Amino acid sequence: MSRIGKLPVTIPQGVTVDLAGGVLTTKGKLGTLTLPLNTDVDTVVNDGKVVVTPKNETKRARMAWGTMRALVSNMVNGVSKGYTVNLEINGVGYRAAVQGKDLVLQLGYSHDVHFPIPSDIKIACEKPTSVAISGADKQRVGQVAAVIRSFRGPEPYKGKGIKYDYETIRRKEGKKK
Repeated sequence: MSRIGKLPVTIPQGVTVDLAGGVLTTKGKLGTLTLPLNTDVDTVVNDGKVVVTPKNETKRARMAWGTMRALVSNMVNGVSKGYTVNLEINGVGYRAAVQGKDLVLQLGYSHDVHFPIPSDIKIACEKPTSVAISGADKQRVGQVAAVIRSFRGPEPYKGKGIKYDYETIRRKEGKKK
């Protein structure tokens, strides 16, 4: 039995959840998100709660039960509160800046890296060495953060590169004489 699937998702004030044609739609102050529902689970919206239950006791239905409940919860939290991922840039001369609709990164290459900011994502640079990525869709925010991090991942000898703010880099000892 799924322990997370048993819990109903409560709908906060200012969020509307609609279920029509096998698609769940959530609307809130931060936007609108849609989710095609799995055919192995039943989803019901009533009394300010979304309840997900498996249609039968097959292994596939039980796996989809917890997954769908987590996806619905992420959607509801996303349109009401939103998600934010913070990145830190370490290295001499490494910096980031938002110019128009692009994020411009100087990462020690012979050229600047221009990353076009998607329309559903907000990117802010409070300092030249920190980047804040925010949006309503948890998967989309994480994917954009991973793409930006991949331009120059952190290296273990000096710790230079782009890393998540909660990430710790295991440092290695250099060459010995």
